Amino acid sequence: MTRFSVLDLVPVREGSDISAALADAADLAAHVEALGYHRLWVAEHHGMAGIASAATAVVLAHIGQATSSIRIGAGGIMLPNHAPLLIAEQFGTLDALFPGRIDLGLGRAPGSDQKVSQAIRRNLSGGADQFPRDVLELQAYFAGDDRLGIQATPGEGANVPLWILGSSLYGAQLAAALGLPYAFASHFAPAALDEALAIYRRDFRPSAQLDRPYAMAGYNIFAADNAAEAELVASSMQQAFVRLRTGQPGKLQPPVAGYYESLPMQARAMLSDVLNASSIGIQADVERDLAAFIKRTGVDEVIIAAQIFDPAARKRSYEIAMAAAQAISARELA
Repeated sequence: MTRFSVLDLVPVREGSDISAALADAADLAAHVEALGYHRLWVAEHHGMAGIASAATAVVLAHIGQATSSIRIGAGGIMLPNHAPLLIAEQFGTLDALFPGRIDLGLGRAPGSDQKVSQAIRRNLSGGADQFPRDVLELQAYFAGDDRLGIQATPGEGANVPLWILGSSLYGAQLAAALGLPYAFASHFAPAALDEALAIYRRDFRPSAQLDRPYAMAGYNIFAADNAAEAELVASSMQQAFVRLRTGQPGKLQPPVAGYYESLPMQARAMLSDVLNASSIGIQADVERDLAAFIKRTGVDEVIIAAQIFDPAARKRSYEIAMAAAQAISARELA
């Protein structure tokens, strides 16, 4: 049966601040746990005024304190930014704090621009090109491999499943080769989704962690009790993409009525491409669109993003999304 999870980008709203964003993140986590979502992930981004999850492990500790059962994790940690030993220590610590609840998704993108990447890494030699080696090194720290000559404390023996994240074919190939679960970022880069899933399933090699392919895909849902409200709340995310693509990133903006219709055709086409894996509407619309996405992709899990300005509206969107998900699951069981 398909699982349903949550991706929280920990948005910083215009007129608000990071403290409020982190409080909203904890509140949302408790809310979606009560609704029955399987896991909640936050992602590593740097140098972005509208996203408060740069210190990803710290944010996860905050969310963990606000919840008791939902799986929490990184979707993901951009491993080229870090020494694998440090990530083993951080996520080993999280596993000690919240046993059996921690996931670690790994990506090779910088999660920032080149200037910020230079500030994080100091030396850009290697970087993404060393990603497979870094993943193996991280696995070895968790496994307590004596050949490293170093013990990750915390970290060694931690029960932290690794995932490979991606938005291209590279991640699919690596996840298949290593026998790891695979998560595709179709919530903002859906173009290669179908081909990536096909490669992952075709080339998958069983591992100690996973005996068969397990794929997750990102999906945006902007749901409300009426269609006009759903279109309105979706406009904040639409503004965010247009601002990002035109070199004007910033805090998440309040919704604007008629925003999409006000855009030139080129901007509308861009939004149509990047938000292809999305549903905007009432429960019936979400149920129809989400069921079609699952049927097309055959994914084991859908991770739902909802960049919505008003925290109450965002919580309501996740309520409607879960109602749609439960209806889909009931049909799968029938």
